[in-house]
Amino acid sequence: MEANTLAAPLPQDLTAHVEVRDGRDGLAREIECRADALAALCAWIVRTIGHAFAGLIVEQDERWTLRYLFHSTESPSSWIHVLVRAPLDHTAFPSISEVIHAADWHEREAEDLFGLVFEGHPRLGDFVLHDDAWQEGLAPMRKEFDAAKPPSLRSPNPDWRPQRIVHAPGAFGMPIGPVYSAICESAHFLLETVGEDVIRALPRFFYKYRAVEKIAEGRRADDVLLLAERINGLTAFAHGLAFARALEAIRGVELPSRAAGLRIFLAELERLRHHTGAIAEICESTALAVAASQAAALEEELLRLAGALTGHRYLFGLAVCGGLTRDFADAELAAATVRARGIVTRLDALERRLVRTSSFLDRLEEVGIVTPAEARAYGLVGPIARASGLARDLRKIQPYTGYDEHAFDVPCETEGDGYARLRILFAEARQSLRLMAQALDRLAHGPVCALDSMQHLRASGAALGWTEAPLGAAFHWVRVDDRATVVRYRIIPPSFVNWHAFHLAAEAFAFQDFPIILASFGLSVSEGDR
Repeated sequence: MEANTLAAPLPQDLTAHVEVRDGRDGLAREIECRADALAALCAWIVRTIGHAFAGLIVEQDERWTLRYLFHSTESPSSWIHVLVRAPLDHTAFPSISEVIHAADWHEREAEDLFGLVFEGHPRLGDFVLHDDAWQEGLAPMRKEFDAAKPPSLRSPNPDWRPQRIVHAPGAFGMPIGPVYSAICESAHFLLETVGEDVIRALPRFFYKYRAVEKIAEGRRADDVLLLAERINGLTAFAHGLAFARALEAIRGVELPSRAAGLRIFLAELERLRHHTGAIAEICESTALAVAASQAAALEEELLRLAGALTGHRYLFGLAVCGGLTRDFADAELAAATVRARGIVTRLDALERRLVRTSSFLDRLEEVGIVTPAEARAYGLVGPIARASGLARDLRKIQPYTGYDEHAFDVPCETEGDGYARLRILFAEARQSLRLMAQALDRLAHGPVCALDSMQHLRASGAALGWTEAPLGAAFHWVRVDDRATVVRYRIIPPSFVNWHAFHLAAEAFAFQDFPIILASFGLSVSEGDR
C-alpha cells in the first residue's frame, strides 16, 4: 500500500525507510520502519496525524519485533502499528521517550523484562526488577527463561540506595510504604523536601510482580481469561472483556446482539460500583467519616446488587470469547436498573452535601494539579485524563460492543485538581446509569454466546482487544498458535499509564495533602504488578 493512503503524506525523509500496509483485520495500518527512522516516524504520527500513543509490545520468535501502538482520538477504528524488527542477537533499539514521553515506562519495562537496551533513554534498570532484590540481566520474559524454575543465582545489589534528587542543605526524604497498616497493595513513595512541601515524589512499584504475561504462555487461550480477570479484581469484567474481544478478533467471531447489550449493561454496572468506591476513598482521605460511610454503604449496595444479579459481587466469570457465560431475564435486569437508579439518586444527594462542605473542598480544590499539557505529554487515560482536559474515552473514539449506538456524554474538566477528579467520578456514575437504562431498552432477544458457531473458525493469529475500563483505556494483545495456545500475551492497563504521572500531582504540595491526592487518583497497584 502506498504511503500517501495515510491521513497525511509521510515526510519525504521517511518514505524510503518505511513500508506501509493494512493489517489483517483491516482496522490497523502497519508501518514497518528501520530503527534509525523510528523516533521521527513516531513523532510524526503523534504531532502531525494526531494519534495517541497506546503502548509498546515486544515479541520474540526467530527475531525481535517491537510493535508501537497508536490510535486516533477522532476517527473510530483508526489504528497505526509501527513495527521495528531485528535479529535476536541485536538487543539495542533507539528510545522514543524523548519525543513521546508517554513511552518512558514502557521502554523501562521492556528493558527489565526482555533485556533490551533503548539507546538514549535517560534511566534504565531498577524498575520492575528491583536492584535490591534481583540481579540485572535476568530478562524473565525471554523465551529461553524457564518460569518453572527459580533463578539459579540471585545477586541483589548490596550497594543499592533509593534515588535522591534534592540535595540542598537540610533536604530529607520521607519514605511511605511499601508496607501499610491498612488493606493496601505494596507501593513505595519517597517524598523529598527541605521543608513542608514536597519537592520531588519518587514512586516505586512492582514489589509483587506476578509475571502474568509469562504464566499465560503455553496455556490454552480460553484458560488465560481467568488470569485476565485477576489483573485487577475491582475491574475484573473490563479486563476479561478486553481479553475476550482480542480472541474474538482472532477467531472472526460475530457477537450476538443480545450479548453486546448485556456487556454494556454489566460494564457500566462495574463502572458505577467502582466510582462509588473511589468517592468513598476520597471522603475517607479527608477524614470526612460520615460521608465516607454513606458512600461505602452505597458501594456495598451495588456489590449486593451485582451479586444477586450475576452470582458474583465483582462480576467474575461472565465475559467469554463469543459473548457471556449466562443470560439474564429482562425482569431481573429491569429490577437491577431500578435499584441502581435509587443508589445514584442518593449518590447525587451526597455530592450536593459535599460541594457545600467548605472544609472538604479546601482539601481538594487547587490541590494535586495535573495540567492539560502534562496530561497530554504523559498520555493519561480515564477519569484522571478527563479531569485534566483530555476528553478521551475509548467508548467514543474507538467504540466497541455497540457503544456507538448509545447516547452518553464524556464528562471533562480542565482544572486537573482533586476536586475536578471527584466531579468526574460523580458525572460518570450518572452516565453509567444512563447507559444501563439504554442497554436494557434496546436489548435484543436471542443467544448470549456464539460458541456454537465457532468450531470451524480460524484459531491462530494475533489481535488487540480494548475496553474503556473504569480507570481508563485497557489494552490486551494476544497471539495464539493453531492449537489455540497463547504464544504472547501483553497487558497495558490504565493504572500503569497513570502512575507514571502521579508524581506531578504530589509535587509542590504539602505532606498532609499526599494521602488525599493519592485517593483522588484512585489507581490500582496490582494492575502494574501483572
